[in-house]
Amino acid sequence: MGKPLVVVFSGAGMSTDSGIPDYRGPQGLWRREPDAEKLVTYEHYMADADVRRRSWLMRAEIGALGARPNAAHRAVAELERDGTPVRVITQNVDGLQQLAGMPARKVFELHGSARSVVCTRCHVRSDMADALARVAAGEPDPACTACGGILKAATVMFGEHLDPEVLAQAVAVAKGCDVFIAVGTTLQVQPAASLAGMAAEHGARLIIVNAEETPYDPLADEVIREPIGTALPKLLSRLAAGQD
Repeated sequence: MGKPLVVVFSGAGMSTDSGIPDYRGPQGLWRREPDAEKLVTYEHYMADADVRRRSWLMRAEIGALGARPNAAHRAVAELERDGTPVRVITQNVDGLQQLAGMPARKVFELHGSARSVVCTRCHVRSDMADALARVAAGEPDPACTACGGILKAATVMFGEHLDPEVLAQAVAVAKGCDVFIAVGTTLQVQPAASLAGMAAEHGARLIIVNAEETPYDPLADEVIREPIGTALPKLLSRLAAGQD
C-alpha cells in the first residue's frame, strides 16, 4: 500500500511567523485599516493613480520579498522530500512554500504571486523586485517598460476571477487526496474554501489547523488550535511515521 496523498491548503496564518501580516484575523490588515482593501481592488486600482501609488508603497512596507520560510513551510517541504506525495494549494501569494523547497509544479497558487508583476495591457511579466526598485528610485506608479501600460502585482485582486486552470487543478487534487490539511485559513473565501468540503465529501480525512473556528470545523476529523509553527510540524511528523 502506497503512502497517502497529502494536500496542504494554506492561508495567511501559515506565513505570519515569517513576518507577513494576515488580512482577516483579529489583528488582520483589513480590520485595522479597512481602506487598505481598496489598494488591492481591481476597479479602484485601475481607475485611480493615487490608489496605485499607495498600493506600491504598501507592498514595499510589508516587505514580503524579504520574508523567509518558517518552520511550517519547511515541515511541508521535508515531508515531500521524504517521499510522501504532497501537493500544496495556497491562498498565499508570498512564494514561501517554494522557497522552502517544494517543487513549483506541486504548488497551486490560487491567488497568484506577489513576486511578479504583470502589465494589464500587454500581459508581459517581470519581477516585483525590479518594480519596487523603481518605486524606491522615485517612480510612484511605474509603468510597463514594454508598452507603457499599467503594472499590477501578478496576484488576483478583489474583483478579478481566479485562474480557471489553477482552480481546476486544485479541485482535482482536493477530490483525489487521502488527507486534506487546512492550515492558517478562516475557510471563508469562496470558491477556495469549498475545497475542504470537496475533499471530505470524496473520502479524505479533513484536518483543520487554525486559531479560530471555521465553517468547516463540523466536517473535520480533527481540529487543532495550537500555534501553526509547532502544530503543523508535529502533525506532519505523525503522518510521515504512519502514526495517524
